[in-house]
Amino acid sequence: MHKMTIVGVRIELPANQPIVLLQEEEGDRFLPIWIGSFEATAIAFALQGVETPRPMTHDLFKNVLDDLSVGMEQVVISDLIDGTFYAEITFELNGARHQMSARPSDAIALAVRMEVPVFAEDKVLDEAGIPMEAPEEDEIERFRDFLDHVEPKDFL
Repeated sequence: MHKMTIVGVRIELPANQPIVLLQEEEGDRFLPIWIGSFEATAIAFALQGVETPRPMTHDLFKNVLDDLSVGMEQVVISDLIDGTFYAEITFELNGARHQMSARPSDAIALAVRMEVPVFAEDKVLDEAGIPMEAPEEDEIERFRDFLDHVEPKDFL
């Protein structure tokens, strides 16, 4: 299992499909996961620290977990079957650990809010990881610029 960094959300062209991009912390692989526009907005807002006037779904779920004293320990991108990614969220309640299956996009949106690590199983990275020796600085800068200026309407 490999710890991942959430690089951000972007729109993959020409399909105009949102993706969340994860990067292996101690390696050279990136993991792109195609997601829905609502989840892309939720992840981008959390990464940018945007606060909405009313809680979004993932904010509400975080608030419920906090109020019930349920700790979230980690997210694991656990499998890739027929092109569909799967994730597991590990929670802690009263000293007991619980795992729950989730879509990776929802799990990542919640992980950003709960400030917990995201991991990917070896088999997932072996199948879908994209090795990159050293990303070009200008490409990284363009991606960061996109994240700084993305708005919800960009995902509609």
